[in-house]
Amino acid sequence: MYKNVIFDLDGTLLNTLEDLAAAVNWVCAQHGWPAHGVEEYKYFVGNGAPKLLERVVPPEIEITEELRRVTLEEFTERYNAHKEDKTTAYPGMPEAVRQLREAGLTLAVLSNKPHDAAFPVVERYYPGIFHAVQGALPGVPVKPDPTLLRRLMGELGAAEKDTLFVGDSSVDIRTAKNGGLTSCGVLWGFRTRRELEEEGADFIAETARELVELILA
Repeated sequence: MYKNVIFDLDGTLLNTLEDLAAAVNWVCAQHGWPAHGVEEYKYFVGNGAPKLLERVVPPEIEITEELRRVTLEEFTERYNAHKEDKTTAYPGMPEAVRQLREAGLTLAVLSNKPHDAAFPVVERYYPGIFHAVQGALPGVPVKPDPTLLRRLMGELGAAEKDTLFVGDSSVDIRTAKNGGLTSCGVLWGFRTRRELEEEGADFIAETARELVELILA
């Protein structure tokens, strides 16, 4: 049994896709750019807000530092005001993480969502469950770079051999590899089994119940 479990946030604990898509499409509208369908955002998200915004800029538009700054400010203001309009916890996950907590495991969240947004939204849907929440910080590389993962593990006092990383995308599986952790991909999020298998996930869970059984085995 693992002693520590670190979870991705978007696509793993919370279905945030519609609120993310709405906020980015609002930014697009401010600049006269085409909007994108919600399903497209499954492949736009995962590498942090700056990269998400780069991916919706039309190819004929030069991405300058000023454009990056403006669009990030626009997105942050809009998303923070509407981040709970349609966001929900995935079925069974609140019960699953509560069961893991009651079993004595140390639980944490590592997200590429900005830190100031990650902590409140975790507490909103999973109050009092996680021992630590780490979001993206200015000037610090995001997942799959292991910098913030190692920082989080140091805060938890977690050893690599006792820690499982759980996420829904290749970014998460790569993060686990880069940090020397065992990985588990989940199939209820934004990406596919094929992507997780090709990235080399050690385990794949189809349901929250299956995830709990795997962790507590």
